[in-house]
Formats: sequence, structure tokens, C-alpha cells
Amino acid sequence: MSQDSTTVPETSRKLSGRRRREIVAVLLFSGGPIFESSIPLSVFGIDRQDAGVPRYRLLVCAGEDVPLRTTGGLELTAPYGLEALSRAGTVVVPAWRSITQPPPAAALDALRRAHEEGARIVGLCTGAFVLAAAGLLDGRPATTHWMYAPTLAKRYPSVHVDPRELFVDDGDVLTSAGTAAGIDLCLHIVRTDHGADAAGALARRLVVPPRRSGGQERYLDRSLPEEIGADPLAEVVAWALEHLHEQFDVEALAARAYMSRRTFDRRFRSLTGSAPLQWLITQRVLQAQRLLETSDYSVDEVAGRCGFRSPVALRGHFRRQLGSSPAAYRAAYRARRPQGGPADRTDRPDRLERLERADRPDRAEVIEPRSGDHSLPLRRQGAPGGPTGHSGHPPHHHHAPHPDPGKPESDTYAPRLPEQAAGRAPGRPSLPGQRERPVG
Repeated sequence: MSQDSTTVPETSRKLSGRRRREIVAVLLFSGGPIFESSIPLSVFGIDRQDAGVPRYRLLVCAGEDVPLRTTGGLELTAPYGLEALSRAGTVVVPAWRSITQPPPAAALDALRRAHEEGARIVGLCTGAFVLAAAGLLDGRPATTHWMYAPTLAKRYPSVHVDPRELFVDDGDVLTSAGTAAGIDLCLHIVRTDHGADAAGALARRLVVPPRRSGGQERYLDRSLPEEIGADPLAEVVAWALEHLHEQFDVEALAARAYMSRRTFDRRFRSLTGSAPLQWLITQRVLQAQRLLETSDYSVDEVAGRCGFRSPVALRGHFRRQLGSSPAAYRAAYRARRPQGGPADRTDRPDRLERLERADRPDRAEVIEPRSGDHSLPLRRQGAPGGPTGHSGHPPHHHHAPHPDPGKPESDTYAPRLPEQAAGRAPGRPSLPGQRERPVG
């Protein structure tokens, strides 16, 4: 169940008698980042009843019998050990120190026991790897930081990893993406337990939005696992990245890998955590994003150089992934370039609105079919300025696309704020875009 859903799945197990729903145990390990570790401590460990936030009782537990050293060499002392998990109605694992190391067996046993006794188990960011190692994510939807999602999917193939979501609520097991998404999930837990008013009051105290729309798409950078270099599919992936300007489909990639479409889909998904069609569309959108930043090609030319069959297809996929039209994205990006003076600014809301309207055709949009769907491309008739359809969700895994020969590309791409990544002016509200997304 995604963070965009309007309903919350019910917990499937009854809480055992010795556990209390208001008790939250936070399980800390040595080497965990202090920011992620502090999120549940702040949300559930501070009495804010004066602001209308119901009080939780917090138990901070050490997940192993070693000094708990965290970011910057700080050493923490947890007042409780694993035995305290037996009283908690919610157990939060805010982070794990390394996605390549197995968690302590005693901690995994304690998590399994807590889940069997009806406790709600929560993994923030890399904490999802601890839940997966305990077997609590088998057959379930889950998410983690987009950078680690492919590794989670490959290491635990029975987990349905969705790198698009800020968090996933599957009833008694919940996971979130990185850092700030941990706040989103903790607010969601408060909202589930005590309602929107309590979550809103807490959000105001934390000075954060009570509910963020969208997902991780706009933050994606490179999300192929490092192990792909040793896999036979690496050659096919490299070829696809070098030929994004050509029009080819997943069938062509399967043929290059000497596999049937079904086998290729299964192998690609197990390697990257994404369906190949989703991955391919994201590579094309990212190439378009870079060309809009570094070239003077028109939107139509950019569409052709990124392998889209039409500018309409580019606009639809670009808006779904980045929350902006290509023209508005380029205008906002250039307005924020250091060399742009006051006279060059083009990010005024009225001008961006005109760019948005000019870039929304009053004709049907071609929607690519989802992976495994062999039917003809769908056509959705959209009202001008309305949100585009959602068939064929974007892919999520990519290396930097091969630059277009003969065209200069910048050597580096400066980090962008979420507003810049979404291609909108500061202070402009994000597009609604809320939807229920199928996992996988």
C-alpha cells in the first residue's frame, strides 16, 4: 500500500497481552547515521501534548552488545536492550550501518518475535535491509532509498521493491525511503493512530509538510546496482544507454540478450528491481532533462534525440517523472543559472503558467504500455492543463546517458533542490499527482 493511498490496511495480527500500542521501541545499531536515528526519537520521544499531539512512550534499545558509535564518532548509550522489544506495540529500525553486512542474529530473532506477537515493524531507509534479513518483507511491497533499492531487490528477490515511493504501508510492516521520507512515514503513523489533526499539529511543531505528494522519481540519479558490471545483461544495458537516440523497445533488448521477452523481464527485474520498460523510459527522460539543460534544441528535437516517438510522449513521461513540462523545466533551470541577471529571470509564475499552457497539446497523448502488456499503446484524451495518465509508470535505474556526438555537454551537473528537480519556480505549489501505484 503506497503513501498515496487513501485507505490504510489493517494489521493482520492481534497484539499480545504484554505489549502496549503506545510504546514505541527504536532499535539502534553501531555505525548508524545519527540523522535517521534521531527521527523516531524526536517524533515519538518528546511530550507535545500541549500542542494536541498524543504522547507515545519511547524505549531506545541497543541492537547489539557493542558501543553504539554513530556519525562523527559520537558514542551513544541505549538505556534498554533487545529484551525491551517485548513490550512495544511498534518497533522502528531507523537505519542499518551497511547494506553489505548481515544484521546480528539476536536482533533478527527479536524482530521476528515482535512481529509474531502483533507488533508493527517499521524500517526507515536502510532499516529495510534489517527487516528483509529477518524475512519480514518476503512477498510484501517495500521501499528504501532509491540508491539502495536495486541492491535490496537483487539480494532479496521475494521482496517487491518499489523505488518510486516515499514510504509503503503494508499494515503491520512499513518501510520508507531515505532521511526526510522517514519523517513522512512517522507522521503517517501518527495520522493512522490518532488522526489528521494530531499529525498536522506534530508537523507544525517539526516545521514540515503534514503530507508530501509524489514520490522519489524526481530525486533519482543512478540506481543500477554496482554488481551489474559482472552480469551478462551489463552489455545490453550499456548498448541501450549509448543508443537512447534510436527508437527501440524492450523486445529489441531481449533479442540482443538472446532471451525471450518473459525471461528478459524476469532477469532484468531481479538485477535492477525495475521492469525494463520502466527503466528505459526513465533513461530517455533523464537524457531529455540533460539536453534541456545543456543545449538549445527545441522540445521536438529533444524528443527525437531521446528516442521518443513524438513530442507528446516526451511531455507526458517528463511531467509524470519531474512534475513539469519540458519548456517550463528549461526556463526554470536557466533562470537559476549563476550568469542570469535580474533581467534574464524567466521563473515568474505568470510566465511559467504561459509556458505550461503552451506545452500542453489539446490532443490525445500516447501512453507507452507497461512491461508485460503486449497490447497497443493506449491513448488518453486529456483536458488542457490537466494531469496526464499513469499507464506505464516511469523506470528508475540509470547511469548517465551517452552524450550526443557533436553537441557540448557540461562536465558536471550541480545538485538541485527538489523544486529545481521538479522544474518549478520557488514557492510554486507542487502538482497534485497523487495516485495509487501498483508495485512492480
